[in-house]
Amino acid sequence: MDILGATLRVYVDDLDKAIPFYEGLAGGPAMRFERGGVEVAAIGCFLLMSGPESQLEVLRKVAATIAVTDVEETQRVLTSLGADVIAGPVPTPVGRNLIARHPDGAIYEYVDRRA
Repeated sequence: MDILGATLRVYVDDLDKAIPFYEGLAGGPAMRFERGGVEVAAIGCFLLMSGPESQLEVLRKVAATIAVTDVEETQRVLTSLGADVIAGPVPTPVGRNLIARHPDGAIYEYVDRRA
């Protein structure tokens, strides 16, 4: 399992107002999509999210998003080390993801870029 990097999760009230700042900061355009009623903009190492508080409350429990080469391999490594995969792997607009609870209780999202 190769960890390629981490994405900072940023919760904003107004995605349209927040995007220009983060595009300037990261030096590139936002990739926008919607998932489960939450609007998302991926910009560099930032993942901006805006939506109903009931949906964001669940997302806030995830400490970080970690990019990996292969989510299925990551699932095998995580479970062999005692983590509990609580969701996924499932396809997303940009690849596949899973959500895992580590033995210490921390919850992380793992994503790959596979179609």
